[in-house]
Amino acid sequence: MERGRVVRITDVAALAGVAPGTASKALNGTGSLRESTRERVREAADRLGFVPDVTARSLSARRSFTVGLLSTDSAGRFSLPVVLGAENALVGGELSALLATARHDPVREQHHVRALVARRVDGIIVTGRTTEPREPIRVPMPVVYAFAPSADPDDASVVPDDATGMRLLAEHLVGLGRRRIAYVGGRVEQPASTVRYETLAAELASRDLEMVGPPLYGDWSEQWGRRAVDQILGVAAASRRDGGRLPVDAIVFASDQLARGGCDRLRELGVRVPDDIAVTGYDDWEVMSLASRPPLTTVDMQLERLGQRAAELLIAAIEGEPTHGVERLAPRLVVRASTLGDG
Repeated sequence: MERGRVVRITDVAALAGVAPGTASKALNGTGSLRESTRERVREAADRLGFVPDVTARSLSARRSFTVGLLSTDSAGRFSLPVVLGAENALVGGELSALLATARHDPVREQHHVRALVARRVDGIIVTGRTTEPREPIRVPMPVVYAFAPSADPDDASVVPDDATGMRLLAEHLVGLGRRRIAYVGGRVEQPASTVRYETLAAELASRDLEMVGPPLYGDWSEQWGRRAVDQILGVAAASRRDGGRLPVDAIVFASDQLARGGCDRLRELGVRVPDDIAVTGYDDWEVMSLASRPPLTTVDMQLERLGQRAAELLIAAIEGEPTHGVERLAPRLVVRASTLGDG
């Protein structure tokens, strides 16, 4: 092949010994061809350094082969791993991704939605910073919601299975012999706080155990985790030096950030974690879970896998096989020293 000359599909076809139309089908993954033929064409394309004409492919298929990733999360704490997982799946499906961040601003979100529609993306994945249902976007292409579900039950949404996560924590703590368990949540109006508490309480009740005190709700901060410990223990930490009994032997925090603040406060009060009180978090945000002293037993929501699954559903919808309703992705328990100690 002459240096500088553009390699065309006819060149690939000639080297592979097939018709140009067959070469095109082999490289685009279409048509009913033998796998040996597809492999021969791919080898010829690699040998010649063939670069597909994306514009021609788009016009032929009447698709852009791009997908919009729309995030409302300004910090990216939850949406970033979702986006990374989705992008991995999209690349595997030979699709490109356009990322747009709305920063929790409805006006900015509408601007991005209009821009993605104008670019004629094949579909859109919408994600956010909480698991509260959100108003759906209305666009003339498939949409899948990841982490932040759509308020429309007919839309396709993929969310973490918080109920399973809390059951895993309850089973773990009870299996360690913990019987006096308290709960500290974030904002009371958010499902991440209330669903986790309700599931934990129900799981303990099924084992003839009761929560110690009512759930304590506040904001999602280390400061609230510290204050909640004071409310749970009262003067018990001080009286313990004189033989007093601590009112709890485990505290379940609804996030790793809360749990890290709680661990700091317990240490200041002279309470040993986990010898005196076991502590669990939720999210497996390693900035918090691994930096905590001791490192936190927590629940990994598998957000990258969640994003991957959302992309898989979107690709299927683009190809004419849409799904509807909410799919809950099972998390996994991550056991560390805050419940098991150094051993």
